[in-house]
Amino acid sequence: MVITAKDVKKLRLMTGAGMMDCKRALAAAGGDFEAAIDLLRKKGQKVAAKRADKEALQGLIVARISGNGQRGALAEINCETDFVARNDKFAAFADGVTRIVLESAPTSHDALMALDYGHGRTVAEALTELTGKVGEKLDIRRFAVLTSLLGRVVAYVHPGSRLGVLVELSGNGQVDSTGRDVAMQVAALNPAAAFREDVPQEIQNKEMEIAREAARNEGKPEHILDRIARGKLERYFKDHVLVEQPFVKDASLRVRDILAQAGAELHRFVRYQLGG
Repeated sequence: MVITAKDVKKLRLMTGAGMMDCKRALAAAGGDFEAAIDLLRKKGQKVAAKRADKEALQGLIVARISGNGQRGALAEINCETDFVARNDKFAAFADGVTRIVLESAPTSHDALMALDYGHGRTVAEALTELTGKVGEKLDIRRFAVLTSLLGRVVAYVHPGSRLGVLVELSGNGQVDSTGRDVAMQVAALNPAAAFREDVPQEIQNKEMEIAREAARNEGKPEHILDRIARGKLERYFKDHVLVEQPFVKDASLRVRDILAQAGAELHRFVRYQLGG
């Protein structure tokens, strides 16, 4: 059977596979489009199985915000090499997955993988197909959705798409511009929590114990060790709690100061760093 250029183009539009892969699949399937699609999917499965033990530490961090600004999605999509991370097909897939996360807000990785990606494929099937095309292990490592009923969600993705942040704020002031400043602060300084109340007690206890032991080794009297440790914990809060950190654009102010000046209230944030 003669496989025409028109047939190859049609299969490519249906699957996104390369021209030569489409031509070979159609030839092997005797011109049957459904059989050719199955062959392309099986190729992806074979590549995925072969690369299963490889590490996928490169990739992209992608963010999307809903039209009304009240929902945001952040996702980390991985591959093996930076070369594939800069591939247009990989970038389109990562953006497509993040769009689905934004629209459907899946509650688990399995739930996301079962969602419709388009053209009769689930997200899992689309991932496998792309694996066959690029020849590397691919993975949807993690994703997050923030929804704000009364405020807004603001996103910031650092140039290079290796680091991204979502921030939820509310208020009647300059919420969007302040949200971007806060998101950039989170990206730059990687706070442990938004508020000191959010710092897990075990971390606070560990910081206190480290401070006590350091003071003890310095020969400080036992009866003042707790006071010294509490002072060290206060220092930890100032360095690692977002609202208490010095503002990166003006160190004379704390983040809580710029929030107050802008008439904005911070609720929470999510920060993803590639491979972190």
